[in-house]
Amino acid sequence: MKKPTRIFARVFVWAMLILMYAPILVLMVFSFTEADTIGVWSGFSVNLYPQLFQDEELMTVVLNTVLVALASAAVSTVLGTMGAIGIHYSRRKMKAALEGVSQIPVMNAEIVTALSLTVLFVYFGIQFNFLTLLIGHVVLTLPFVVLSINPKLQQMDPNIYEAALDLGARPSHALRRIILPQIMPGIFSGFLLSVTLSLDDYIITAFTRDTSFSTLSTYVYGATAKGALPPTLRALTTVIFVFALIILVVINVRSYRKKEAAR
Repeated sequence: MKKPTRIFARVFVWAMLILMYAPILVLMVFSFTEADTIGVWSGFSVNLYPQLFQDEELMTVVLNTVLVALASAAVSTVLGTMGAIGIHYSRRKMKAALEGVSQIPVMNAEIVTALSLTVLFVYFGIQFNFLTLLIGHVVLTLPFVVLSINPKLQQMDPNIYEAALDLGARPSHALRRIILPQIMPGIFSGFLLSVTLSLDDYIITAFTRDTSFSTLSTYVYGATAKGALPPTLRALTTVIFVFALIILVVINVRSYRKKEAAR
């Protein structure tokens, strides 16, 4: 019985991998041809990559996207770290209530959050600009930072922090020297998760941005609605995928080396 089960498991895993990566591979393959339509091969060419970096509109969109992602991730990481530490050191009943409240945005539909923010801004007469967009992305990513840091706080030995206070350290000093170093992996993972969520978000962005400010998601949606996706987007997709793959490989290699050094 083990062999059929093992074969089924392998087939299932490979089927999932094909479903996830086949569309990306198709875009990568057709990024090496200048045909306007995906599926039409007009000869091997790498001209789309120089054209990508010469396209001022697309480069502006990419810079806008990165700016929003990094800014919102930085704000979310700072607020999320403070919130996670505050929740962790709250009293039992308050801690349970705060943990439940902090998880509601994760389960809530994104369209509900987007509409709520839009109504809120309109009610108070706030014009849509970069700040409203930033607030929307912070609302989206903040709960995920808290969720990333909570496990590290639970794994932390509370006696070390209390011992530092008993030895005369100020709470702020103990926070910087004792707590933050121990939860730094959770902070870093929360920051990366925030960047990832912000980069490809469309709903929050579409409802909270100024119409003159475009990110990659709104740009692609607008081009799709017009029925004319620029061929350079295929090259951009490939660059983003390769960049993400390099980061993933570097992180995994560093993690593997740390485990080997610890043995």
